[in-house]
Amino acid sequence: MDVATARAAAYAFVLGEAGFAQVTTIDQDGFPVSRTTTAFLEPDWSVSLVQRAGHRRLDQWRRDPHTLVCWVGAPAPGATNERPHVFDIGRLPPRAVAVRGTAAVMPPDWTLAVYRREVARQRAAGCTRAPVRTDDEVAAELAGVRIEPARVRLEGFGVGAESHLWTVRRGSA
Repeated sequence: MDVATARAAAYAFVLGEAGFAQVTTIDQDGFPVSRTTTAFLEPDWSVSLVQRAGHRRLDQWRRDPHTLVCWVGAPAPGATNERPHVFDIGRLPPRAVAVRGTAAVMPPDWTLAVYRREVARQRAAGCTRAPVRTDDEVAAELAGVRIEPARVRLEGFGVGAESHLWTVRRGSA
Protein backbone atom coordinates (compact mmCIF):
# COMPACT_ATOMS: atom_id res chain seq x y z
CA MET A 1 0.00 0.00 0.00
CA ASP A 2 1.34 3.44 -0.82
CA VAL A 3 2.18 5.84 2.00
CA ALA A 4 -0.54 8.39 1.20
CA THR A 5 -3.25 5.70 1.31
CA ALA A 6 -1.87 4.27 4.56
CA ARG A 7 -1.76 7.73 6.15
CA ALA A 8 -5.36 8.46 5.13
CA ALA A 9 -6.53 5.09 6.46
CA ALA A 10 -4.66 5.58 9.74
CA TYR A 11 -6.05 9.08 10.24
CA ALA A 12 -9.61 7.85 9.56
CA PHE A 13 -9.05 4.95 11.99
CA VAL A 14 -8.02 7.29 14.82
CA LEU A 15 -10.89 9.71 14.21
CA GLY A 16 -13.60 7.13 13.64
CA GLU A 17 -12.69 3.89 15.36
CA ALA A 18 -9.78 3.88 17.77
CA GLY A 19 -11.29 5.80 20.68
CA PHE A 20 -8.98 6.16 23.64
CA ALA A 21 -5.23 6.60 23.32
CA GLN A 22 -2.37 5.39 25.45
CA VAL A 23 -0.23 8.36 26.50
CA THR A 24 3.26 7.69 27.83
CA THR A 25 5.25 10.24 29.83
CA ILE A 26 8.48 9.97 31.83
CA ASP A 27 8.20 10.05 35.63
CA GLN A 28 10.61 11.77 38.05
CA ASP A 29 12.69 8.58 38.29
CA GLY A 30 13.11 8.36 34.50
CA PHE A 31 10.63 5.52 33.95
CA PRO A 32 7.88 5.52 31.31
CA VAL A 33 4.34 5.82 32.66
CA SER A 34 1.33 5.06 30.41
CA ARG A 35 -2.28 6.08 30.88
CA THR A 36 -5.45 5.75 28.86
CA THR A 37 -6.98 9.08 27.88
CA THR A 38 -8.71 10.96 25.11
CA ALA A 39 -6.30 12.50 22.62
CA PHE A 40 -7.13 14.19 19.35
CA LEU A 41 -5.02 13.60 16.25
CA GLU A 42 -4.75 16.72 14.13
CA PRO A 43 -4.35 16.77 10.32
CA ASP A 44 -0.65 17.71 10.69
CA TRP A 45 -0.10 14.63 12.94
CA SER A 46 0.23 16.74 16.08
CA VAL A 47 -1.90 15.65 19.04
CA SER A 48 -4.18 17.85 21.13
CA LEU A 49 -5.17 16.92 24.69
CA VAL A 50 -7.47 18.66 27.14
CA GLN A 51 -7.54 17.18 30.62
CA ARG A 52 -8.14 18.02 34.21
CA ALA A 53 -5.50 20.49 35.40
CA GLY A 54 -4.46 18.33 38.37
CA HIS A 55 -3.05 15.40 36.37
CA ARG A 56 0.45 14.33 37.38
CA ARG A 57 1.41 13.98 33.70
CA LEU A 58 1.41 17.79 33.37
CA ASP A 59 4.30 17.99 35.85
CA GLN A 60 5.99 15.09 34.06
CA TRP A 61 5.76 16.93 30.72
CA ARG A 62 7.12 20.11 32.29
CA ARG A 63 10.09 18.12 33.61
CA ASP A 64 10.61 16.05 30.43
CA PRO A 65 8.43 16.89 27.42
CA HIS A 66 9.25 13.71 25.46
CA THR A 67 6.13 11.61 25.03
CA LEU A 68 4.38 8.93 23.02
CA VAL A 69 0.70 8.80 22.08
CA CYS A 70 -0.60 5.54 20.62
CA TRP A 71 -3.99 4.36 19.39
CA VAL A 72 -4.42 0.59 18.97
CA GLY A 73 -7.40 -1.28 17.59
CA ALA A 74 -8.73 -4.32 15.80
CA PRO A 75 -6.93 -5.62 12.71
CA ALA A 76 -7.90 -3.99 9.44
CA PRO A 77 -10.59 -5.72 7.42
CA GLY A 78 -8.85 -8.14 5.10
CA ALA A 79 -5.63 -8.16 7.15
CA THR A 80 -3.28 -11.11 6.76
CA ASN A 81 -0.23 -12.43 8.55
CA GLU A 82 1.04 -15.03 6.10
CA ARG A 83 4.73 -14.80 6.96
CA PRO A 84 5.33 -13.96 10.64
CA HIS A 85 8.91 -12.74 11.12
CA VAL A 86 9.70 -14.62 14.33
CA PHE A 87 6.67 -16.25 15.99
CA ASP A 88 3.24 -17.39 14.80
CA ILE A 89 0.72 -16.77 17.58
CA GLY A 90 -2.28 -17.45 15.37
CA ARG A 91 -3.60 -13.90 15.36
CA LEU A 92 -3.65 -10.92 13.08
CA PRO A 93 -1.63 -7.87 14.10
CA PRO A 94 -3.68 -4.91 15.38
CA ARG A 95 -3.74 -1.52 13.74
CA ALA A 96 -1.62 1.02 15.59
CA VAL A 97 -0.86 4.70 15.16
CA ALA A 98 1.99 5.99 17.32
CA VAL A 99 3.06 9.62 17.51
CA ARG A 100 6.34 10.33 19.28
CA GLY A 101 6.91 13.98 20.07
CA THR A 102 7.40 16.86 22.43
CA ALA A 103 4.64 18.14 24.72
CA ALA A 104 3.91 21.78 25.47
CA VAL A 105 1.29 23.07 27.89
CA MET A 106 -0.89 25.48 25.94
CA PRO A 107 -2.50 28.81 26.87
CA PRO A 108 -6.09 29.04 28.11
CA ASP A 109 -7.52 30.34 24.79
CA TRP A 110 -6.08 27.33 22.90
CA THR A 111 -7.43 24.95 25.56
CA LEU A 112 -10.89 26.50 25.34
CA ALA A 113 -10.94 26.33 21.53
CA VAL A 114 -9.95 22.63 21.48
CA TYR A 115 -12.38 21.83 24.29
CA ARG A 116 -15.28 23.53 22.49
CA ARG A 117 -14.42 21.87 19.15
CA GLU A 118 -14.23 18.38 20.64
CA VAL A 119 -17.33 18.74 22.84
CA ALA A 120 -19.30 19.86 19.77
CA ARG A 121 -17.99 16.88 17.75
CA GLN A 122 -18.80 14.42 20.55
CA ARG A 123 -22.29 15.80 21.16
CA ALA A 124 -23.03 15.71 17.42
CA ALA A 125 -22.11 12.00 17.51
CA GLY A 126 -24.55 11.41 20.39
CA CYS A 127 -21.95 11.25 23.17
CA THR A 128 -23.60 13.43 25.82
CA ARG A 129 -22.70 12.03 29.25
CA ALA A 130 -19.69 14.28 29.99
CA PRO A 131 -20.48 17.61 31.64
CA VAL A 132 -20.43 20.74 29.50
CA ARG A 133 -18.24 23.33 31.16
CA THR A 134 -18.52 27.10 30.97
CA ASP A 135 -15.55 29.12 29.72
CA ASP A 136 -14.68 29.99 33.32
CA GLU A 137 -14.84 26.32 34.35
CA VAL A 138 -12.58 25.32 31.46
CA ALA A 139 -10.05 27.98 32.52
CA ALA A 140 -10.18 26.90 36.17
CA GLU A 141 -10.36 23.11 35.80
CA LEU A 142 -8.70 22.04 32.54
CA ALA A 143 -5.28 22.21 30.89
CA GLY A 144 -4.44 21.86 27.22
CA VAL A 145 -1.35 20.15 25.85
CA ARG A 146 -0.11 19.96 22.28
CA ILE A 147 2.25 17.21 21.18
CA GLU A 148 4.51 18.41 18.38
CA PRO A 149 5.25 15.24 16.39
CA ALA A 150 8.79 14.06 15.72
CA ARG A 151 8.13 10.52 14.40
CA VAL A 152 4.98 8.71 13.38
CA ARG A 153 4.61 4.96 12.99
CA LEU A 154 1.68 3.19 11.38
CA GLU A 155 1.17 -0.56 11.70
CA GLY A 156 -1.61 -2.63 10.18
CA PHE A 157 -2.41 -0.21 7.37
CA GLY A 158 -0.47 -1.99 4.66
CA VAL A 159 0.04 -5.45 3.24
CA GLY A 160 0.88 -8.15 5.79
CA ALA A 161 3.36 -6.82 8.34
CA GLU A 162 4.14 -3.68 6.34
CA SER A 163 4.58 -0.59 8.50
CA HIS A 164 5.13 3.06 7.69
CA LEU A 165 7.48 5.29 9.67
CA TRP A 166 8.42 8.88 8.99
CA THR A 167 10.03 11.88 10.60
CA VAL A 168 7.72 14.86 10.76
CA ARG A 169 9.15 18.19 9.79
CA ARG A 170 6.87 21.19 9.96
CA GLY A 171 5.25 21.66 6.59
CA SER A 172 6.05 18.09 5.44
CA ALA A 173 3.24 16.10 7.03
